[in-house]
Amino acid sequence: MNKTEKLIDLDKRHHLHPSSPVKDNFNQGPMVLLERGEGIYLYDVDGKRYIDGLASLWNVNIGHGRKEIAEVAKAQMEKLAFSHSFNRFSHESAVLLAEKIASLAPGDLNAVQFTSGGSESNDTAFKLVRHYFKLKGEPDRFKIIARYRAYHGISMGATSATGIPIFRQMGGPLASGFIHAAAPHCYRCESCQSDCSGACAVQSIKDLIEKEDPKTIAAIILEPIQGAGGVIVPPPGYIKQVREICDQHGILMIADEVITGFGRTGRWFGMEHEGVAPDLMTFAKGVTSGYIPLGGVVISERIHQEIIELSNQNQVLPHGYTYSAHPTACSVALRNLDIISDEKLVENAEAMGQVLKQGLAELAKEFEIVGNVMSRGLIASLEFVQDRATKKAFPATVRMANQVFDKAMSKGLITRAITIDNTDIVALCPPLIITREQIGEILEILRETLKEVEASL
Repeated sequence: MNKTEKLIDLDKRHHLHPSSPVKDNFNQGPMVLLERGEGIYLYDVDGKRYIDGLASLWNVNIGHGRKEIAEVAKAQMEKLAFSHSFNRFSHESAVLLAEKIASLAPGDLNAVQFTSGGSESNDTAFKLVRHYFKLKGEPDRFKIIARYRAYHGISMGATSATGIPIFRQMGGPLASGFIHAAAPHCYRCESCQSDCSGACAVQSIKDLIEKEDPKTIAAIILEPIQGAGGVIVPPPGYIKQVREICDQHGILMIADEVITGFGRTGRWFGMEHEGVAPDLMTFAKGVTSGYIPLGGVVISERIHQEIIELSNQNQVLPHGYTYSAHPTACSVALRNLDIISDEKLVENAEAMGQVLKQGLAELAKEFEIVGNVMSRGLIASLEFVQDRATKKAFPATVRMANQVFDKAMSKGLITRAITIDNTDIVALCPPLIITREQIGEILEILRETLKEVEASL
């Protein structure tokens, strides 16, 4: 048994893979043992090169193998590898990172509580808004409105907000107080189909608030683009309308920017496309480009000051994690954000996003099985349909996204297959450093893949 075979055998016996088939994981296809990364590329132990078309898990914004990140981590570890940030303890990298994020965030978002990742960030946001309304003498305001097909993480609170059935079924019974409205720009809306205006989704929120009683709703949480739920880009005006609903009823808006933050959409944050400022914003992933775990919540200056003023003299905020504001993670984040800024990766995401969008649109014209393309910046998807005119989906036994995923992988392109309800898509989310030529590589592999898949029907 060689080294690779031994590692695969040990993996089968000792490694429980997250979000993966339990019984037949290794019958789905050959295991990919990755060894190194460089730029937009990953290499396995056999030397095969893959284009990382999903930036790993929507997060490696600056690309793989950046030695300057490793150097910063090493320097920080040698100086102060770890210190907690409870009570009166702090350190330079946490302070500077909080200031940096506040300077980049939209509106008056100004105070940061750090976490270790996206799930923790959303759980933190939920607890903060409930705590805030208790301080204001409104303890009945505890309900959180999320959307169907939203993905907000897999800790108990985050799972309760998530609107994707498979995650909810595994963790139930879930936390109380989480309710769901319709997603905007749905792929299968019977009333408006692909030309969805978002009106039905807005009305769904209004109806839910009326049904539950506005005085019981604490917050509405929304992703600027629903990533794991199918790369759902909302129609123009939708987010502004949700903001208006929040203002009308005194409800807080939480923006889940875990995927969309730090340049992914061609803006620093996805909410900026509509000029909307949330009351709270959660982040993770792109803040360190995945080089080390870190996340957080940014709250508005108004809410920050109200929490201070309404708290008793010695009242503790009883929430935080061991690794909140981890010194090494904060130092890595600072360097990562400098790279995004210095190399103009936000601008590159906007420009290359247009190239990707145009290329995917051409594929949609070329292949009958492509029913829809959605994108903003460098996050995009191809939807597959059995009949383009009627938007009829393939039967569940012929999930086209999985076939496209497998064939593209064999040709050296990593994507993500997403099949929820009647949605059957392949998602793309490459590193922000990608070039026009590299997008051409992606499109060519997709063209070859779709040609083979369509010919086999």
